[in-house]
Amino acid sequence: MSTPRLLWLALLAILAAGGARAEGPRRVLLAELEGAIGPASTEYLRAAIARAEQEGAEALVVRLDTPGGLAAATRDIDKAILAAKVPVVVWVAPSGAQAASAGTFILYASHVAAMAPGTNLGAATPVSIGGGSPPMPGRGRGGEEAKEREGREGGAAGDAMERKILEDSAAYIRALAELRGRNAEWGEQAVREGASLTAQEALERQVIDLVAGSLEELLAGLDGRTVRLEGGERRLATRDAEIGRFEPSWRHRFLSVITNPSVAYLLLLVGLYGLLLEGYNPGSLVPGVVGIICLLIAAYALQLLPVNYVGLALIVVGLALMVAEAITPSFGILGFGGLAALVFGSIVLFDREMPGFEVSRGLIAGVATVSGLLFLLLAGSLARSRRARIVTGVPELLAESAEALEDFTGRGRVRVRGEVWWAESGEPVRRGERLAVEAVEGLVLRVRPRRG
Repeated sequence: MSTPRLLWLALLAILAAGGARAEGPRRVLLAELEGAIGPASTEYLRAAIARAEQEGAEALVVRLDTPGGLAAATRDIDKAILAAKVPVVVWVAPSGAQAASAGTFILYASHVAAMAPGTNLGAATPVSIGGGSPPMPGRGRGGEEAKEREGREGGAAGDAMERKILEDSAAYIRALAELRGRNAEWGEQAVREGASLTAQEALERQVIDLVAGSLEELLAGLDGRTVRLEGGERRLATRDAEIGRFEPSWRHRFLSVITNPSVAYLLLLVGLYGLLLEGYNPGSLVPGVVGIICLLIAAYALQLLPVNYVGLALIVVGLALMVAEAITPSFGILGFGGLAALVFGSIVLFDREMPGFEVSRGLIAGVATVSGLLFLLLAGSLARSRRARIVTGVPELLAESAEALEDFTGRGRVRVRGEVWWAESGEPVRRGERLAVEAVEGLVLRVRPRRG
């Protein structure tokens, strides 16, 4: 073999060895999904998956703790996990955490499902927006027992829409279970009957893949496992892997804040009150600008949340009635009716059956108290203004005294509040005499001498 060829082979060997050394330790990205599952959760997890794919991470670990959430957001999260080019490991942790309702679907969609000791999952019965009782649970894939019971009891199992939602959710979790090789029968039981399991019970029933109390224990348990991705199978090498944390961006944080039902509710009220104050004080600008901004942000947040539009209408009507009370005296009927509409609309604005998507009753009580006090102050101010002495216009002239500037019978000049007027009197008037104004006829006052 010639010397140049030997040199080329040696150079290639050095480059290959250098490339192998430059590969460095394997990396695992950690994301945390806590609280109710909503639009912000979807944005956050999609971004985490994209970052893990970009960095070529060995896996994305999602530490999950949720009471449930919106069905649409849950499905979007599941779609992102199923389409991921990197293994997604969902780990219910720390101890005391839960993967209830929507969390169960996310756990079933993951490539590897894990739980920490002292955690639980399940209670995945769907809740229809707007309240109402869930359908009566039945056994079997078709829910035949539920249908037969419904026929016997005259529709007690719920209406057709609720049955459709239940059947759809049951079929969906079965599909996820079949895809990941998990317990489809128990998954359907969690949907139909609201069943729940502890971490150890879930492991024994093949609902999850492993139990791990710490992140290090989880990575050790993942090492050597084979997961199936869209592009084929991948063998995980996670032991002693470098752990990176995925922090939400300002956009995700902002979306998370404004889609909090309590924050969206306050933004709505601030926006409406701001526009009302601008209407009372045209040209002040600040209340109007703040009100429009808050109202637009609230509108964006409300279209992402499970809103009861009857409640929204009641809030708007309630504020309108309180304003009408200020304009049209009704002895408090419109005002107190508006306050009642505001309170009731606030209570039903969000579906309280959706876990994590309700407004605190304490917050509603505080808003009602403040609104009531503002209404009473406004009503009191208007009542005082109605009783106050008129200081401008013709009525004000009728309440004033005039001073005769000359002797006259019939027409002469008088002074009222420093102004000189022509006046007419049916009685003789002497100069300097105090006169009472009886009427204003154009630019002429009708007067008479004051008596007593």
